[in-house]
Amino acid sequence: MHCSSPKMVCETKIVADEHDAIPGTKKESIMWSSPPSSAAVNAAEARDVGKDAVFIREFERGDQEEVRRIFYEGIMERIPNTAFRGLRQQPKTQFLYALLTVMCFYVTKSVTLTCCAPLFLVGARYYYSRTVIQSYLDCALNTDMADIEAYYMTPTGSCFWVALLDGRVVGIVAAKGREDDNTVELRRMSVDSHYRGKGIAKALGRRVLEFALRNNYAAVVLGTTAVKLAAHKLYESLGFRRTGQSEDYRLPGMSRSPLERLFFQIRYSRYRLQLREE
Repeated sequence: MHCSSPKMVCETKIVADEHDAIPGTKKESIMWSSPPSSAAVNAAEARDVGKDAVFIREFERGDQEEVRRIFYEGIMERIPNTAFRGLRQQPKTQFLYALLTVMCFYVTKSVTLTCCAPLFLVGARYYYSRTVIQSYLDCALNTDMADIEAYYMTPTGSCFWVALLDGRVVGIVAAKGREDDNTVELRRMSVDSHYRGKGIAKALGRRVLEFALRNNYAAVVLGTTAVKLAAHKLYESLGFRRTGQSEDYRLPGMSRSPLERLFFQIRYSRYRLQLREE
């Protein structure tokens, strides 16, 4: 499997410049509480933040293990979501599976085998979802998520943040500047499943928007294959608007074989938040 193509979502361009080359990229830590506050605090003050407050700061080398864990667990959740929840978004696939079940009865004349056919089809969906998503995960963990400092902290126009709650890393997000169209890509957003529903993802998203504004980018963009409606509502609550959708998106690790096409489908949505007119 090759992960070097710039079109693959696990690839990140490395630019050998310092953050200080762009005004405003000397990044401050931001604390969002309820109600949200944008007061700047430094890392030493994180210990004094209240229990209900989310403290957001830049990535540090010691965060690597927890960051990779949160990212890994978040991606692994996509396996059952894609295999089962995703089927509800694929009416053509549902019709095809129903047709195959009817054909099973027509060919075998066996009620038992016909009743087992849907279980086989769903099991195959899970198998292919797991195979493809694990391939994507392996690619990501061996590219940008293998060396976050080199991919996000060193290049101009890029950064990586972690969210802390009670001194523990509970959320992550990255920003990658794209000079060709003067936009920032929001990437790798994930929140520990034990700490969801506390506004952490929204606070992380706002941090990326602040970063883009400070550095005079025209827009923030993102792409997602998330199945859960909550993820899409989050982006919309931040001000993003859906600009496109594809049923034929190709993840790294996909072979596009006939069986894979039959049992694995994803819907890729593109979002954009325009910050200023160019």
